[in-house]
Amino acid sequence: MTDHRSDVAVLRLTGELDADTAPHLHGLLADLLDRPVPRIVVDLTGLKFCDSVGLSAFVTAKHVISSRGGWLSFAGPNRFLAELLTTVGLSRYFAVFPEVDDAIAAGQM
Repeated sequence: MTDHRSDVAVLRLTGELDADTAPHLHGLLADLLDRPVPRIVVDLTGLKFCDSVGLSAFVTAKHVISSRGGWLSFAGPNRFLAELLTTVGLSRYFAVFPEVDDAIAAGQM
């Protein structure tokens, strides 16, 4: 599910993100990447699991977004996801915030 707050798209993920569900995420991200300057917060609050296929979708999107002067950040990861992002080194590549509003505020500065 995606909602928009000012010029920021908030993408809410639930359940599991893996090889079976990643194609749907690719489609959602592709729609959001059509914006001239994409600004996306991925709300991870409802996401219980993510594998390398899911993570690669975010990395690919981040490259496109950065080239257009936009940004993509994460909000509300559970303990498993926070540790996963740290372990694979993506917490240095993506901004991670406790809440969606924090991510939006940081991006607006």
